[in-house]
Amino acid sequence: MLALVSPDKIQLPAGAVVRLPATWHEYQILSQQRGAGALPRLKYRDGEVWLMAPMPQHGRDAHLIASIITTLLDWTGQEYDAFTPVTMELPEESGIEPDYCFYIDHWQAVSGKRRINWSIDPPPDLVLEIDVTSYSDVNDYLPYRVPECWFLTRNQLVIYQLQAEGYVPGHQSRYFPDRDLQSIVTGCLEVAYSRNTSAAIRDLKRRLASEPSAD
Repeated sequence: MLALVSPDKIQLPAGAVVRLPATWHEYQILSQQRGAGALPRLKYRDGEVWLMAPMPQHGRDAHLIASIITTLLDWTGQEYDAFTPVTMELPEESGIEPDYCFYIDHWQAVSGKRRINWSIDPPPDLVLEIDVTSYSDVNDYLPYRVPECWFLTRNQLVIYQLQAEGYVPGHQSRYFPDRDLQSIVTGCLEVAYSRNTSAAIRDLKRRLASEPSAD
């Protein structure tokens, strides 16, 4: 299948990434032309529109890592809201579609809302991106000031923390400061790809339950 991008039709083979010069208005036209579907993914930044057709691995890994995050949040008793798919937009400046976004510290600010105004509402506390095709860029989230971004690239987890000068890569999360998250992700990926996602999450829950009590 050849890549085709026009105001009337968008057609991309799985794994394809297309980068085009575009205005904000042209980005909006492509978004509307896509309709209610979530594919292909679109983003807008610096006068360019990017389009990406995810491969099956992308969706599977996104669901798995998001399930790890929700399992750990539930285990530690942290309240949250999670969204996917979701489009974050700042008119004339940025449009981005994270794989998942989580409100943890600020879940009450979006509780019950059908729409989020990215100009005045708080950003997600944590976003997740699965980078299979070099489409994702942590700097896409700078305009929104997202505090923490998880990027999975070639089975390696990098956690970016927002600092005054920009995003700083590391391996620790402010929400799970005592967890070896790369080890957890690696173990879950191994189980998921040898069996399935549900087995990986069940195994994670068993490991959490077997940990010594803090008392």
